[in-house]
Amino acid sequence: MEKLRKVVKEIAYTRDHTNSPALHRSLVPFLIFASSLYGVALHIRRSLYRSSFFHQHRLPVPVISVGNLSWGGNGKTPMVEYITQLLLDSGISPLILTRGYAGGDEAKMLERHLQGGPTKIGVGPNRAATAASCFEKYGCANPSSIRTFFDRSLLHETAKVETFSQEIGAVVLDDGMQHWSLCRDLEIVMLNGLNPWGNGNLVPLGPLREPLPALDRADIAVVHHVDLIPEQSLRDIEKTIHGFKNSIPVFCSKMVPKYLVDVKNDRSHVALEALHDATVLCVSAIGSADAFVKNIEMVGARFVDRLDFSDHYLFEAQDVETMRRRAKGLENRSDYKPIIVVTEKDYNRDPEILKSLDPYTVLVLCSMLQITPCRDTNVDDFKSTLCKIIAAKFCISN
Repeated sequence: MEKLRKVVKEIAYTRDHTNSPALHRSLVPFLIFASSLYGVALHIRRSLYRSSFFHQHRLPVPVISVGNLSWGGNGKTPMVEYITQLLLDSGISPLILTRGYAGGDEAKMLERHLQGGPTKIGVGPNRAATAASCFEKYGCANPSSIRTFFDRSLLHETAKVETFSQEIGAVVLDDGMQHWSLCRDLEIVMLNGLNPWGNGNLVPLGPLREPLPALDRADIAVVHHVDLIPEQSLRDIEKTIHGFKNSIPVFCSKMVPKYLVDVKNDRSHVALEALHDATVLCVSAIGSADAFVKNIEMVGARFVDRLDFSDHYLFEAQDVETMRRRAKGLENRSDYKPIIVVTEKDYNRDPEILKSLDPYTVLVLCSMLQITPCRDTNVDDFKSTLCKIIAAKFCISN
């Protein structure tokens, strides 16, 4: 099954299959048929929401949706954490709603980063019901107070920071672009700058969860991994976005490596310098392994090898043996004992299994999303745009 997932992903990011392996070409007709069925089902479902046949729930606080149009690697969860921190810095107590897909690796990462603070994290596929349960337990802030915060706090660093205590003042919807059962006041679409559209087809033939005209629903677009792409690629992405919605502001983001953690002692940080001039085996089961590997190379590793699994894959004992064999091969070729590096998502999925890779050291790369100055936009513009849209929409709907 893992091999099939890899083949399907390779097809999704290949526009011309003429020279593809026989297995890939044999699967294409089936994927075309499945993609057509998915497109029809998507259109019907969207139409039922537009006609109000399916009910959309309005929450009593602003809802910020962070989503994407394609498979993983777009920076959704790091952006959820980034926005949550902006809200916390302004005294707004946020609720994160996430579906907890594939063992909840993303939810676990958010919990670990945000533990000890006023952030609440609701996990479950029915996010309207999860939200209702959280509001019943913690209560919600007064709407007029919320509008005051968005009018003032995020825009002015010198504003006096207050807190709503346990009362929820805003909701951040993780992976929310296709979750239409909740109304939202701000729609942020994340795009993987390394390959935002793949072959341009809907899943499973391509990586798109919706056709590109869905960009018209977004209030803000963020091109992720902008530090890893050339300027021309960014211009092409912006041109495509503005071809569907000329008014949408486009911002840029990147992942900034902060420190490493040893899987056998996750309470202490290891400096990034531990990878300088080292032989590294990157092991990951994430949506954009290319970005992870490039970041390790930029940290200063001497040689980087990689072992990729499909997104959200849960490592098994046989996979650990594969990692050990690959590391041993690197050691034999270079005369240096390699360091195995994984992502936080991989570690959170199953911390224990990664502790059984002796005699090799296994480190976790911990990174944070950063809004980067790009083409006349910067972090202050991002905050200002976010506030203005929420203040305007939330005021109208309430």
